[in-house]
Amino acid sequence: MSRMVHQNLGAGLYIVLGAVAKYVVGPAIVVCFSVAGLSSLLSRLCYEEFDARVPRSSSAYVCSYVMMGQLWAFVVGWNIILLFLIATACTAHAWRSAFDSLIGDRVSQALEGTVPLHVPYLLATYADFFALGLVLLLAVLFALGVPESAWVYRVFTVIKLLVLSFIIISGFINGDLHNWKLTEQDYALAAAVFSNSLGPPGAGGFVPFDFEGVLRGAATCFYAFVGFAAITTTERGDLKPQRSISLISLLMCFLAYYAVSAALTLMVPYYQIHHHSPLPEAFLHVGWGPARHVVAVGVLCALTSSLLGDMFPMSRLIRAMAEDGLLFRGLARVYGHTKIPVVAIMSSGSLAGIMALLFEFSHIANLMAVASLLAYSMVSFLVLVLRYQPGHNLRVRKRKKKLRWSILFSSSLTLAVFLLTILSLVLDQWSRRVFSGDPVLTTVAVLLLLLITGVTAIIWRQPQSPRPLTFRVPALPVLPLVSIFVNVYLMMQMSTWTWTLFGIWNAIGFAIYFGYGIRHSLKENNEP
Repeated sequence: MSRMVHQNLGAGLYIVLGAVAKYVVGPAIVVCFSVAGLSSLLSRLCYEEFDARVPRSSSAYVCSYVMMGQLWAFVVGWNIILLFLIATACTAHAWRSAFDSLIGDRVSQALEGTVPLHVPYLLATYADFFALGLVLLLAVLFALGVPESAWVYRVFTVIKLLVLSFIIISGFINGDLHNWKLTEQDYALAAAVFSNSLGPPGAGGFVPFDFEGVLRGAATCFYAFVGFAAITTTERGDLKPQRSISLISLLMCFLAYYAVSAALTLMVPYYQIHHHSPLPEAFLHVGWGPARHVVAVGVLCALTSSLLGDMFPMSRLIRAMAEDGLLFRGLARVYGHTKIPVVAIMSSGSLAGIMALLFEFSHIANLMAVASLLAYSMVSFLVLVLRYQPGHNLRVRKRKKKLRWSILFSSSLTLAVFLLTILSLVLDQWSRRVFSGDPVLTTVAVLLLLLITGVTAIIWRQPQSPRPLTFRVPALPVLPLVSIFVNVYLMMQMSTWTWTLFGIWNAIGFAIYFGYGIRHSLKENNEP
């Protein structure tokens, strides 16, 4: 349980919280975490059944390989590697920001003055050599054989929970409900004093950036729940298999996000929240200077545990894919009696360090959310594919009838996903006009809903596989389809630059797979 909690209460809580509340959604960030938590819950239920089909592994990569083949496994594994890389880079950024706040922002000022990067909208404002050095230091320590220790996670988790409890209680004591009802006059008064550090005012109130801001914020806040996708990716045989991530842990993390975000926005007006170090600076704002240092130390402990939790399994996954021939064989090379995958550790650590060096936190955090949402959507889709298998149903005996059932199901499922994607696009682009009663767009949305309902009914009528499982997704096929819809709708909120980076990453992946992986993995599979 402690490992599950610590994996999720990391940079997603301590950094994304401030940036999203200040620039994207305001106090309604509590709603954003609710939407992101719902998406994570639906996807988690789908993964439970997916995981139950391969009882000896809790790895999404292994489950995909066993159940769907190497292409699906490569896509899942490749994008989860991206999750780990970005998580490591973002957490290193967050660690530097938290440490920097303790020493008066001297590190960022020195880096900005020494190594600026004049590539706006593409790269960070300066090269973060501090974050690069932190990632490389940990990579070297892991390569030298520093063991992963369960008690370390427990200690860090205890410190983290104590600090979070302090933040929540203190936040509500010092909170002011007026900060959820701010007006233009309040912003004008603040601008007279803090003119250089204020965020945009929006329309004021609890939802200053309207419904569109809530959706964009929810998509970014999904970053906070990414750990529930990453923690299910452990290499075969290395760690004790975990049957599932407790839904209680998911609920605990959601309540922590909700309470901390509420406490922060009650303590500080949303446009005055510190972008990089929101929680320690919030206590400085309310006049609790000494508490700022206590919170900053707690944040550093939490981020350190997150770094450890990201870098260990990343090297294991890379080694597993290399052993299967899907990635370069050299990445699976181990040294010494401890069987440490030094090449995988140093290559992944170097790549994560370069990302931390060059990219802004906000740019790659959204990329991580896209990769995770896509992986969740694929799991939900695969649950439907695996459950509706007429070839395994004893009631369907004739070959031609099996083929008809298979074609009908495949066509229906493909059409359902296509219609859900179109509905997401319509709601994303013209949500105001749809809900305000525009005759054309409202008619289109209603027709799409009717078609989706009809196709869902067709899928529901298909024969299901009778294979016994320890867990089966309830409300099939509605729950997986709703999960796909929510995930796709959140992905629609991402910027063009985020999708460009995501496309580049997957283009590189497919080049590796079709240029190297498919030949080497097939060669191994065909050996007698």
